[in-house]
Amino acid sequence: QVQLVESGGGLVQAGGSLRLSCAASGSIFRVKDMGWYRQAPGKERDLVATVTNSGTTNYADSVKGRFTISRDNAKNTVYLQMASLKPEDTAVYYCLANVYRFRTSSSTTGYWGQGTQVTVSS
Repeated sequence: QVQLVESGGGLVQAGGSLRLSCAASGSIFRVKDMGWYRQAPGKERDLVATVTNSGTTNYADSVKGRFTISRDNAKNTVYLQMASLKPEDTAVYYCLANVYRFRTSSSTTGYWGQGTQVTVSS
């Protein structure tokens, strides 16, 4: 089994910052892409940012310029640095890791973190 454990969520005032972390562990040969998604009440889960194993990043237009995604390959950990937070950023944030479980694996399996609540007050 592969486990993703998230941390760093909380309550922050508009304009503030938070840093989310997500560490993958378990039966892992190599982690390929990693990313962050968020889901607000009554809404679908939407992409926030992704980063490939080579460092290429992609951001939703709504967070571009405010959020930064990064990763530590040695720790199988992905981070999301969030700045200039807005009330509309309020959501449960989920991390995703696409994992090669074995040396012989030819494709990845996606695993989700448990989610962490981010609340931005006005």
